[in-house]
Amino acid sequence: MAGILDLINSDLGKQIISGIGNQAGTTESETSSVLTSALPTLVNAMQNNATTEEGAGGLLGALLGGKHDGGLLDNLGSMLGGGGIDTEDGGKILGHVLGGEQSNIESNLSQSTGVSTDKIGMILKLAAPILMAYLANKAKGSNVQSGTDLGGLLGGLLGGGSQSQAEDSSSGGSILTSVLDQDGDGQLGVGDAVAAATKKGGLGGFLSSIFGRK
Repeated sequence: MAGILDLINSDLGKQIISGIGNQAGTTESETSSVLTSALPTLVNAMQNNATTEEGAGGLLGALLGGKHDGGLLDNLGSMLGGGGIDTEDGGKILGHVLGGEQSNIESNLSQSTGVSTDKIGMILKLAAPILMAYLANKAKGSNVQSGTDLGGLLGGLLGGGSQSQAEDSSSGGSILTSVLDQDGDGQLGVGDAVAAATKKGGLGGFLSSIFGRK
């Protein structure tokens, strides 16, 4: 299965980078650098959430028939060009996935990429709903029906469940790992993203309460 970072180099990824960059006021290189570091972190947090019955059920509902059902990608060019991406929704997704570490991640991304934190924040708010739509299409295409299927899908996007692909492919990976490394072992392993997110009120129900909201 292609990894999440392969999205950046695809035709769809180029369209996403161009559109997001235009709205955020960043170059394609800057936008690509930010997304290359951030997307694996978001997928990793979702993968950890999906290890619980509640989290898996919420994400499955969102991807297979909720608000984030993949339809956004059907008209992505117009959505990006016309400011149609719901950045408020994107902010909610980020807040629940990254919790209290969101500002630290944005700050470290700024230091790594040279992009200002306000522009990074906008990039991530635009990217979060697009990532959900991308995952929805992947889930439907792979006939994902259970939490086990979902975990396999998300793990495959991270290189078989490992974070090494993300870190090797991005100079910002080690920085994000250090921010989210809750157990101090030097790696972004199972539970680290969840530990970070639970600092802000708990991650367990975020998918059912936010992603499934019409």
